[in-house]
Amino acid sequence: MLLLLFVTKLLKYINLIYLCNSILKFIKMNFTNKNVIITGGTTGIGFATAQAFISAGANVWITGRNEENLQKAASAINSTNLKTLVSDTSNLEGISVLEKAVAETGNKIDVLYLNAGIAVFSSIQESTEADFDAQFNTNVKGPYFTLQKLLPYLQDGASVIFTSSTVATAANLGSSIYSATKGALNKIAQIAANELADRKIRVNIVSPGAIKTEGLEKVTTSEIRDHFPTLIALNRLGNPSEIAKTVLFLSSDDASYISGTELLVDGGYTTFARK
Repeated sequence: MLLLLFVTKLLKYINLIYLCNSILKFIKMNFTNKNVIITGGTTGIGFATAQAFISAGANVWITGRNEENLQKAASAINSTNLKTLVSDTSNLEGISVLEKAVAETGNKIDVLYLNAGIAVFSSIQESTEADFDAQFNTNVKGPYFTLQKLLPYLQDGASVIFTSSTVATAANLGSSIYSATKGALNKIAQIAANELADRKIRVNIVSPGAIKTEGLEKVTTSEIRDHFPTLIALNRLGNPSEIAKTVLFLSSDDASYISGTELLVDGGYTTFARK
């Protein structure tokens, strides 16, 4: 009798584990054997997204301007599914390096995440031509021509994601050039969604708010970072992994009916700051 009771409980326990595993498999987005390219993938959001895609089974390429940073990222992720490429996508020469590398693989791209970007904050009065050119080259020209050059290698039904920012709709002091680049990027993405619709390629925009990244630390002071949570409904900065999860969702079959959309991932900042 005791043996029967033990076996019955054991079977229930095994069934519970099986059910939990089945649920986890169902809710976890699967990118096994999918080919993903992430520009600007050595740190911050790009790095976190590369980690997330690798965990979901994808083959991932990350680009960056610096070989040392790429190797640090590769070492941290530590996966045979990750490949790195020195490619400065702010200029056509660097984009050609990426295009050639993709062509040589003979593989089609399932997800193209156009993430590389920089920010320089200064008033209109103090901004320089160098600030203007650097941001527009990296944030606008780069994604535009990367998409153009990689179009022949995109799988029909692929997903393209642009990293924009809440600054595209805000009007923060000292952000005129950066905000203008992100506003331009949003319009490019929306038109790309229309132009690529006949190939069933979905194009979407993820717009993070204030996210705890190395990039944020470089362009802001500790006082500014401490002030950010007071402007955010959730009263905290976001984490790169939270943006990564959003990118994976938009790239997945679960978002199969979403295209030409901007998804704000800002902790409620865009509406809360207007209160």
